[in-house]
Formats: sequence, C-alpha cells, structure tokens
Amino acid sequence: MARPLQAAQIEAALRELKGWSLEGNKLVREFRFRSFPEALSFLIRVGFEAERLGHHPEIYNVYATVRLALTTHEAGSQVTERDLELARAIDRFSWV
Repeated sequence: MARPLQAAQIEAALRELKGWSLEGNKLVREFRFRSFPEALSFLIRVGFEAERLGHHPEIYNVYATVRLALTTHEAGSQVTERDLELARAIDRFSWV
C-alpha cells in the first residue's frame, strides 16, 4: 500500500514540478491549449501514461482547458510518490 508523503516532501517536490500546486490533499495543475483537439490529444496521452503507471488522475476538461488532480485513494486520498511519478511523467510530454 502506498504511504502518504509528509508536507515537507510534498513542498520539496512542488519546487521541481512546474505549475503544480497542492489543493487540499491533491496535486493540481491546469493546462490551457489553443483548441479542443489539442486538449483532447493531451488527454489521450495522459490516459496512456496513467494506464502505464496504473495510477489514474481526476480529469476535468472544458473546451481547451484541462485540469488534472492527483491523489492516491488507497492511501486515504493523500499525496504519495505515485502522484509525484505521474506528475513528472505528464510534465515530460506537456507542451504548455
């Protein structure tokens, strides 16, 4: 079972994760694209990466805006290393 990270661990990780923030017990980032097809293409990539890692984000999409929220439900809906791993993976292919 994944263990929740301590506040200091999350703060340190956020200094390295561009655009991500902590909202409640979730890592959150909003992405804005030029069009809906661009946003959808990004979401498809997120979906494949999430499936590869076996860890799935909460996804909100309105037209060209995508908002992702990461938390680990098995750890009491707290932030774990799994969330950081997915955030880093998303950052590697994000073009916004």
